[in-house]
Amino acid sequence: MNSNISSINKLPLKQSGLRWIWLTLIFLVLDQISKQWVAGSMELYQSINILPFFNISYVHNPGAAFSFLADQGGWQRWFFTAIAAIASIIFVVWMAKIPKEQRTLSIAFALMLSGALGNLIDRVLYGYVIDFLDFYLGGSHWPAFNVADSMIFIGAAFMIVDSFKSQADDKDATKIQS
Repeated sequence: MNSNISSINKLPLKQSGLRWIWLTLIFLVLDQISKQWVAGSMELYQSINILPFFNISYVHNPGAAFSFLADQGGWQRWFFTAIAAIASIIFVVWMAKIPKEQRTLSIAFALMLSGALGNLIDRVLYGYVIDFLDFYLGGSHWPAFNVADSMIFIGAAFMIVDSFKSQADDKDATKIQS
């Protein structure tokens, strides 16, 4: 009986959300190349003005979003490494279970997976995440972030869009059945 249950949840690669794994690879490579370019061509804390509201500013972030827990004694490295590893596994499992017709949700998980893996690689290799995208308005700067963080944000936005789309589809189905 358990084999029937597990086989129901397993879809062939081309029929599942895993068909979007190529997006994960593209953005993971883009993230790592951009971080290596910044780290290799700039001094730590160096900032290059690009636009009146945007700098490339090389910083290390040993914490999480907005440098949360950055000032701790180092335990946060392994804590956030574990979270990223677990999240990555969960995203892959969910992608394997999503039918290919759920394109928006599959893309959301692929993007979030690329972000989780990108920052996971940094934490394992360096003990911190390389951030460099620095947006600001006047003297107020948004905390610096990177391509991986952007993919997590965009993936989460896609999930929200998908949830509203799913709710609308459910309402339409209910009206048709009535």
